[in-house]
Amino acid sequence: MLKKRKKDLIFIFSILIFAVFLLLIQRVYGNAQGEADMVKITVDQKLYGTYDLNKNQTITIQNDLGINTIQIQNKDVWMEEADCPDGYCKEQGHISKNKQTIVCLPHKLVVEISDVSEKSESDSVDIIAN
Repeated sequence: MLKKRKKDLIFIFSILIFAVFLLLIQRVYGNAQGEADMVKITVDQKLYGTYDLNKNQTITIQNDLGINTIQIQNKDVWMEEADCPDGYCKEQGHISKNKQTIVCLPHKLVVEISDVSEKSESDSVDIIAN
């Protein structure tokens, strides 16, 4: 009975060590993604504009679907105002890391943090073209 308990403790300890190892890998990989320095805004799957993340500014988008006000300040981006019925885009909070997004479904609007060194979709080669 004592041997079984010792084996159980060794098993639990090894799982904890493995979990810590995976957490460290995630942290290192997350930091290796590079510094994001651009905000890309698309409306109805069309590029509306790209904005410098280092420049404090307010972007207001007004179209047939409604009005959205996006705030960029101190490398943080958030939806300041939106007249959509659910308001979920305002509740998504601040984003500042590469690949993070804010989505306003009723207005078909996507705000994404990205790295300037990344190729845009139009620059990449289509697999079918190969």
